[in-house]
Amino acid sequence: MYEILLSLAKPEAIASILVAVAVFGTAMTMFMPYLQGNKLETRLKSVSSQREKLRKQSRAALENKKGLRRKDDSAIGEISSRLNLAKALEDPNLQDTLNKAGLRGPGPVSAFYFARMTLPFVGMLLVFGYVFFVNDHGMQPMMKYGSILFGAAAGFYAPNIYVSNLAQQRQQSIMRAFPDALDMLLICVEAGMSIELGFHKVSQEIGSASPELAEEFGLTVAELSYLPERRQAYDNLAKRTGHEGVKSVCMALGQAERYGTPLGDALRVMAKENRDLRMSEAEKKAAALPAKLTVPMIVFFLPVLFLVVLGPAYIKYQKMQGKNEAAPALTNERSNDRRSDAGGLMGLDPRVEVRVVA
Repeated sequence: MYEILLSLAKPEAIASILVAVAVFGTAMTMFMPYLQGNKLETRLKSVSSQREKLRKQSRAALENKKGLRRKDDSAIGEISSRLNLAKALEDPNLQDTLNKAGLRGPGPVSAFYFARMTLPFVGMLLVFGYVFFVNDHGMQPMMKYGSILFGAAAGFYAPNIYVSNLAQQRQQSIMRAFPDALDMLLICVEAGMSIELGFHKVSQEIGSASPELAEEFGLTVAELSYLPERRQAYDNLAKRTGHEGVKSVCMALGQAERYGTPLGDALRVMAKENRDLRMSEAEKKAAALPAKLTVPMIVFFLPVLFLVVLGPAYIKYQKMQGKNEAAPALTNERSNDRRSDAGGLMGLDPRVEVRVVA
């Protein structure tokens, strides 16, 4: 063993070992690309298989829902179809408003028209019962009938107000998480993912922060899978959200798809713009806060402040008033005592001799 170590320690042996290692490294460097295979082809195959999987899932979901144009089989749907409420109470912007509120399918449409038909009568009955049987507040007959008409109008416009508020809340939830979603989408695209896989990954990750945005991205993934043009899917996303920030991002994605510009650059710019927009909205709310706090401070803070500041002075004033009222009574008592003493002295016998002892 010692002889082997001595032989390896010779300069000739060391040089031979170094030459052998260099030859092996050169051979591996030359033949390694041929042994690794085509990674790009493997990646494209994985992307195409994932796309085909998403397409099959979307088609299966649509088949389970009996196609895109399906009918509402509920009782409200039957009543709406028999009375033809969609034509009698037609609203051209209803479908877009319902999509912005996240209400899809024929069920919400039938429920909306049914509510618009029935709520005016409900409002009239409620106002009639309150005004004529509970408390009329001294109103004249014309005012009573006018209040009944007001109840009918309130019932007619109540579904629109409800759906609009629901759409506004959903839009706010989407825009709170949208800049972060763009950052994640940018990371996915720069990592080599396709735009479909990027939307699918972001929809899975952003669900805890905004379920509404995750739902919209999931629908976009399905539309990118089966629609003939991606630009149409981007336009549908912009229509469903109804926000200028999302519209600008969808427009940038459509232009990048049309002219072949890099998606990463467009997403980076759009993410920065949406972050600045969110910051400007926060600054606007902070600037409007003093004006909004004026009325609560006047109503709740100033009375308490006046009570704390003027309360001790008022208590001291009341004590002083009590002393001033008690002082004349004490003076009158003393004067009466003196008068009684003087009267007693005058009633003494004048023959009584008074001797002064020195």
